[in-house]
Amino acid sequence: MKLLSLKVPDTLDRKLVAAIRRRRIAKSTLVRQALEQYLDDTKAVRRGSFIELASDLVGSVRDAPPDLSSNPRHLADFGA
Repeated sequence: MKLLSLKVPDTLDRKLVAAIRRRRIAKSTLVRQALEQYLDDTKAVRRGSFIELASDLVGSVRDAPPDLSSNPRHLADFGA
């Protein structure tokens, strides 16, 4: 396990102390749990392919034009 040191403002430390007393766990345990939850919930840290990350968007567009790459009208000035 890696060691991490950090400084926190007094107000945050008081909240941390109150939380560990209520939960009866060590500071390091609470900080690890909070950090893990934050990182799991943060979308910026999500992993996977583009298709996996965008899978909830599939089928969300209504009345979209058909495949533009197969319509010569849309390719008329491509590469000009």
